[in-house]
Amino acid sequence: MVRDGKPTGFFYLDHRTVDGKHAIITDTHVTPASVHDSVPYLARLDHQCQRFGLDPVGVGLDAGYFTAAICHGLEERGPYGVIGYRRPSKLKGYLPKRAFTYDAATNTYQCPEGQSLLYATTDRHGYRHYRSEPEICRSCPRLATCTRNAKQIKTVTRHVWQDDKDRVDARRLTEPGKKLYKRRKETVERSFADAKQLHGHRYARMRGLARVKEQCLLAAACQNLKKIAQARWRRLFCTFLRHLRANRARQKSLYPMMRRDRAIRVVSQATRVCLL
Repeated sequence: MVRDGKPTGFFYLDHRTVDGKHAIITDTHVTPASVHDSVPYLARLDHQCQRFGLDPVGVGLDAGYFTAAICHGLEERGPYGVIGYRRPSKLKGYLPKRAFTYDAATNTYQCPEGQSLLYATTDRHGYRHYRSEPEICRSCPRLATCTRNAKQIKTVTRHVWQDDKDRVDARRLTEPGKKLYKRRKETVERSFADAKQLHGHRYARMRGLARVKEQCLLAAACQNLKKIAQARWRRLFCTFLRHLRANRARQKSLYPMMRRDRAIRVVSQATRVCLL
């Protein structure tokens, strides 16, 4: 595995899905570290929905899952998808892609100088290529900060599912999206931290996908037992508090009647004393 900010070596990846309400692990899937996080996600989501009959309302994902395929898959399946933001990389001193405006009506891009980049082709990965006219670019004052192409041709790419990516990305800035992504940090990140700190998830105890999967399943089962016990205790405690509050309210409603009965008994006792 070779990633920015990660150690270099031979590793396995545990792709984990956690319930947003009780932080119960609903799926754990092991792959070699060379497999990107986003590759098995949609297949594992479908597996959980079929296996447990789940109907997810919303999903919160890390920025590594922000791909056109996942955004399109979430839009097709229906859950409210929120994915983290990762700042796009660009060459220092060059215009970013956001400086070029897309026009859906004409299917073209407009550069900051007003030139239209026309559609040229679509590659095998689903990216449409929009290219400028080199005759216009040669006399452009921003050519030095726009492209390094030897033929002075600026190319901007756009995925065929870019509209789905834009819709998913827009939810990140909404109030429901912020709450959902915040809940993700409180469940998934804590689940992994708990597994590493208390269940030996930092190191693979055995070799091979099947054996590492056994280790991950065992750790997930232990964590789920604790979460289920906590949820059960929380439910019992809430039930106890409800009954306690109901009894207190009932006692308060009966308190005036109890005082009246006590006053009647005191008067009757005092009457008997006088008669004696």
